[in-house]
Amino acid sequence: MRQLSAALTRLGHSVEVLSGQPYPELVPGVKLTKLESLDLYRPEEPFRPARPPRDWIDAVELSTMSISGFPEPFTFSLRAWRELRGRLHEFDVVHDNQGLGYGLLPLGRRLPLVATIHHPISVDRRLELERASGFRKVTLRRWYAFTRMQRRVARRIPKLATVSESSRKDIARDLGLPPDRLVTIPLAVDAESFRPLERSRDEDLLVATASADVPLKGVATLLEALARVRAQRAARLVVVGRPRPNGATGKLVAKLGLDGAVRFVRGVPETELVELYSQATLAIVPSLYEGFSLPALEAMACGVPLIATTAGALPEVVGSAGVLVPPGDAEALAGALLKLLDDANLRRKLGEGGRLRAVGEFSWRRTAERTVDLYREAAAC
Repeated sequence: MRQLSAALTRLGHSVEVLSGQPYPELVPGVKLTKLESLDLYRPEEPFRPARPPRDWIDAVELSTMSISGFPEPFTFSLRAWRELRGRLHEFDVVHDNQGLGYGLLPLGRRLPLVATIHHPISVDRRLELERASGFRKVTLRRWYAFTRMQRRVARRIPKLATVSESSRKDIARDLGLPPDRLVTIPLAVDAESFRPLERSRDEDLLVATASADVPLKGVATLLEALARVRAQRAARLVVVGRPRPNGATGKLVAKLGLDGAVRFVRGVPETELVELYSQATLAIVPSLYEGFSLPALEAMACGVPLIATTAGALPEVVGSAGVLVPPGDAEALAGALLKLLDDANLRRKLGEGGRLRAVGEFSWRRTAERTVDLYREAAAC
């Protein structure tokens, strides 16, 4: 939201972002309108309202959460409709960022409406259900009930964008949409912020940016690969993403004997993330699926050699500027890690190639220009 709204503003457009918590950090000149929710999923106090409920939308949010549902796409769309219905004359287009809630539909009858779908959430649902058992499967099905709403709403929005050709095919299949309804507009990277720094690399330091307890992100496979690597080298891993207390990731770290070799950090500012990449020997994206992967692109822009999987859109993003391994294959990932840790020349070549690809192929200006083209097409319908 920050980067796209900033790039649209630089092109001369006026942008207002409507958001619930956590609020995005926008650049000066972009207006942020806060649509305050109950913030039921904040890490410090999950499932406890940040304030007392005040209206029927709050009541829907709280009651849906209490039966293990995920209310935010629906309730956010209702708050957005409530905010915008008296201000429709102020806007030329409404752009939804994968909320796909029912509140968008009355907006779409009054204003040109487009939506970006980064990837079909049905993929997350499928991967989580495959790894769940017992009552956990029941609660997961309740949690992902909102995907039925998203499928219905997406079918009624005439102009849809996605971020990769891989996502375009998967969305068309899982949501039952004609592929020509979807326009591919890749995301990008701020190559001035994410850049190589003159720092000495910390030998055998690996870094990954991933939601630690989300199966989709493949952290379990990475930990298993690290255990294999540490039989030969004293490699250490920093994961930008905090695991849940007593969650599966923490238990796996202990089971594999990786205590002291793995560090989890959360809430890392962008400048510190760039510093971390500058110190790392390698970056890894072990995902089982990705609709795009900003972490891969950001690591490439920082000039750190990258290992990623062939899952989803990762081959589109990485190209030949990284080493690709099959998703979920700890042995193949360990082999790639050992190969690169032993080959400084290959690491240097990949780091330089990654930077060139990130800068040359993925710019926010180009993304914004293509987004404006989509807005104009929607306005002409």
